[in-house]
Amino acid sequence: MSEAFGPDFITVTDEDGNEFELELIDTLEHEGVTYYAMFPAVAENEETGEPVDVDADDEEYGLVIMKALEENGEEILSTLDSDEELDAIYNLFMERFFEEEDEE
Repeated sequence: MSEAFGPDFITVTDEDGNEFELELIDTLEHEGVTYYAMFPAVAENEETGEPVDVDADDEEYGLVIMKALEENGEEILSTLDSDEELDAIYNLFMERFFEEEDEE
């Protein structure tokens, strides 16, 4: 995925109506389904514009994997159906990330 125009951000609304912003890192197609790998967007200090420190150990911060589904003719993002699906897709993304790293 090209970063020539800067990162892509997606606003997601959870089942409780809470909105949060995710930074799209990569997408992949697997068995006819599109999966998205994202990280929570780094917040900025409103006064200084500087990034706010993120605790990488916080369980709210980490790789988020979602899949695209079509509902009523509209694409929506959904969580994965099972731990097995999550593990398989996570491993595919990790393989891609490390391939890209090795190429650089």
